[in-house]
Amino acid sequence: MHDAPTQAAEPSLAAGSEGKEPLSAGLKQRHLTMLGLGGVIGAGLFVGSGAGIAVAGPGIVLSYLIAGALAMLVMRMLGEMSAAMPASGAFSVHAERALGRWAGFSVGWLYWFLLVVVLAVEATGAAQIANGWVPAVPQWGWVLIFMIVFTLANLASVKNFGEFEFWFATLKVTAIVLFLVLSLLAVFGVLPDTEPVGLANLTGQGGLLPHGWGGVISGVLAVVFAFGGLEVVTIAAAESDDPARAVGRAVRSAVWRILFFYVGSMLVIVTLLPWSSMEPGKSPYVAVLDSIGVPGAGQIMNVVVFVALLSALNANLYGSSRMIFSLAERGEAPRALLKVSGGGSSRSGEAESRGGVPRRAVLASVAFGFVSVLLNLKWPDSVFLYMLNAVGAVLLFVWGLIAVSQLRLRPRLEREAPGKLTLRMWAFPYLTWAALLAMGGVLVLMLTDEAARPQLLWSAGATGLVLLVAGARELRERRARR
Repeated sequence: MHDAPTQAAEPSLAAGSEGKEPLSAGLKQRHLTMLGLGGVIGAGLFVGSGAGIAVAGPGIVLSYLIAGALAMLVMRMLGEMSAAMPASGAFSVHAERALGRWAGFSVGWLYWFLLVVVLAVEATGAAQIANGWVPAVPQWGWVLIFMIVFTLANLASVKNFGEFEFWFATLKVTAIVLFLVLSLLAVFGVLPDTEPVGLANLTGQGGLLPHGWGGVISGVLAVVFAFGGLEVVTIAAAESDDPARAVGRAVRSAVWRILFFYVGSMLVIVTLLPWSSMEPGKSPYVAVLDSIGVPGAGQIMNVVVFVALLSALNANLYGSSRMIFSLAERGEAPRALLKVSGGGSSRSGEAESRGGVPRRAVLASVAFGFVSVLLNLKWPDSVFLYMLNAVGAVLLFVWGLIAVSQLRLRPRLEREAPGKLTLRMWAFPYLTWAALLAMGGVLVLMLTDEAARPQLLWSAGATGLVLLVAGARELRERRARR
């Protein structure tokens, strides 16, 4: 266990503060680039966007612009810190350096809990699709198959994770590019049996903002959480040959392209089809493909959503294992989780083994994830619903701590190690404060929204519990030092 950083003696950021990761450096730039691009493209976009269109109409384009801009700012902050101080714990490590052990402990455990609970949703969703294709295999059987396959992939080597995510992301990105191309051809009447649609669907049925700006804001609430998952690229960067350069390039390339994919998709959807025809829970992508005569559109999108769910499952298993490993490295989780493949273990500042995989951390994460899956299958409307609500707003709390950490660390980096600031947050500190205010606004919206309020309250309760444990640990350690 390492000594806790205190306000009286903050660790220097000038040299060696990031240490050397005891994990494998098996991820290449192409892995990180595609992880950044594909990690956030999931079922929330392909299916969940229908709910946003239903409440915002064509204004959903503005909703995605606002939510995407917030995600871009958060990623820029995180990219700045990760390029300067790469670590497998990413923002948990940054929070500890900026605010103290309580912050690193809290954000690390909250994020781990978020990933292993969401992992259950993804595994169950993928199993439902697979069960529809092969009914002979029960839903629980498909879940078991997925969990075994991805556990083995993550236990073998980090390169396996990178290859899985590279091809998953490639398929998702290709699907969106093809969708955009076909949709644009349909908009201009180039496809067979189509005519130019003009602006009728944008200006009719209430115009661009049929529910006013209130609808746009409600749309933001419906879509902002779809941008969760971008954070994993900064965790993964620590296992590349050149973490500082790799994370900078991945963040730069990902945020703009993702915003293009999201906003571009929404724009062609509401241009081609009347927004009032969208139904929550049904994919607007399928509706568009059906309208332009693509045969088997529903099954095509089922395949894409299936891949997106498996991709998210794989990424969440990876991210959760690295986060709990980092917590163990800093004495915030059981030290038994420090065991890496090859017979070694990590200690603060040294490692007995290089190039390893944190197998115990992987198994701990998948074990809790599998328990979550069982709860989802057995009690989806009671026990698991409470767990899901408990992580509903955790992403915003994590983003908030990222912003606060960046506010604290940026001046220290400029003072102690300006050469490490290879990727800088735009218009610091003004855009950081603007992002914090926007996050606060989303939380207020959740509090006033009847459907979102339970998620906020349960998430606040879970966050409060973790903070209470962190505070109790700090108090106990201070007493022990006296």
